[in-house]
This record gives sequence, structure tokens and C-alpha cells, in this order.
Amino acid sequence: MSNVTTTHGAGHNEVLYEIEDGHIALITLNAPERMNTISRAMLRELSRLLVKANDDANVRCVILTGVGRAFCAGLDLRQERDGEGLSSGSNPTNLDLRNAPPIVLFEMDKPTICAINGGAAGYGMDTALGCDIRIMAESAKMAAAFVKRGVVPESGGTWFLPRMIGWAKASELIFSGRTLSARECLDWGIANEVVPDAELMGRARALAREISANAPLAVQAAKRMMRMGLNETFKDHVHHVYLQLLTLFRSDDMQEGVRSFMEKREPKFSGK
Repeated sequence: MSNVTTTHGAGHNEVLYEIEDGHIALITLNAPERMNTISRAMLRELSRLLVKANDDANVRCVILTGVGRAFCAGLDLRQERDGEGLSSGSNPTNLDLRNAPPIVLFEMDKPTICAINGGAAGYGMDTALGCDIRIMAESAKMAAAFVKRGVVPESGGTWFLPRMIGWAKASELIFSGRTLSARECLDWGIANEVVPDAELMGRARALAREISANAPLAVQAAKRMMRMGLNETFKDHVHHVYLQLLTLFRSDDMQEGVRSFMEKREPKFSGK
């Protein structure tokens, strides 16, 4: 049974939250009339729902997607024009990004899949890059248009892209402000898969179910270790992984994993 939590925007619910199959949190940007451009209210609600999914012991995977012809076309420039956008609160003396979606996404232990249903530009592109896995619809695009608007990739792009595709390719993409098709994103190593538009959510759900069938404590520990490894020496990293392994050895799921292997059956993990 689905549980839907929504945020109230200008006349309709702009961020949707639904639990599917008991273990998958589906978070949907729902402002198609403005191509899911991000307002202040949407930023706050997106962060809240990401935290909610991460804190829910039953959630084992998160899918982030959008409604309409865009995943997210960036920040809401109408709010910026009217002085109500993010730049209106950009005084560095009171800037606090600890609860902003890019930080929340990065610090989540739950695996995240971005199902990119359409254009992902600016902030939308950075948000997609912040997810662990990206599946793109054939018609979707990523637009690194930051320098064309007089800004930088403000929400993680300058950190993610050099690590994903190397310094030279990241420089080419960011400095040119180029738009990449879904197939180009796949060729560049930004997307994991490209599928026909009608198959996007089915493929995202299938991968989420595949992930959710595994031991959730182990999956989440692996993600934490990968995140820590980005800034550790190999020696320090191996030490931290070993300490994590000692905790997993004492879990019910580890015992279930061994039993199911010996009994030649599919495991049933409890997350304990």
C-alpha cells in the first residue's frame, strides 16, 4: 500500500513522496508547468523528504524523478528576477547549506537512483549527478549551462564531474556550457543507462527492487565506505572497512546470507 506525502505549492503539490513495494521511496518533482524549476519551498521539501527516506528503516532504495517534459530545468529564474530566489539570501555571513539537497543527497546512506525523464539543466543536472545511479530516458538531456547564466555549477558539479569523467572532459563540459543528449551522457560516463522513454520508470523500479533484495545494512555500509574512500589513503580505508565488517559479522542479515547460500535459496533480509 502506498503512502503519499506531499508539499503544497502554488496551487498544487510540488514534491510527491510514495513508498512502493515496502522498501522503495519514490520522490517526484511535480511542477511541470515550469519544468520543475526549483523554488525555495521545493528545496526545503526535497531536503525534508530525502531525510525522511534515509531515516526510514524500511526504505532500502530511493528513486528521484520528475513529472512532465523536464526532470528539473534549474532554479526558478522568475523568483530570482523578482528578488525572491536563492540569490536574495546569499549573504555569506548567514549562508548555511547543511540541510540543502546536495549535502543531504551526498550524506545519505540509502542508495539513490535518478530516473531522468527529461531535461536536467543547471541545478537539475547537479542534483542528478548527486545521485548514485542515473538512468536516462532516450529524449532526456543534461545541460551544463551554468557559465551561460553567469554562475558556476553551484550544487556539486565542480566536485562530481572531475571525479566521474576526469579533469579534461569535465573542463570541456563546464567551460563550454554544453548540452549533452542522453546517448552522449552515456558515452561520457555520466549516465548508467539510456532506455526508451516509456520504459524509464519500469527500469528504475526494477533496479531499485534488485538493490532492495540485498542486505540493506551491507548496501548502506558499502555506500558509506565508498564515500569515505574518496578522501582517504588506501591504508586508512582498509582499516575502516575492516571495522565496518566486524559490525556486519554480528548482524542477523549476515547469518541469513550464509544460511541461504548453504540452503541454495534466495535470502530474506530483515535489515537487522
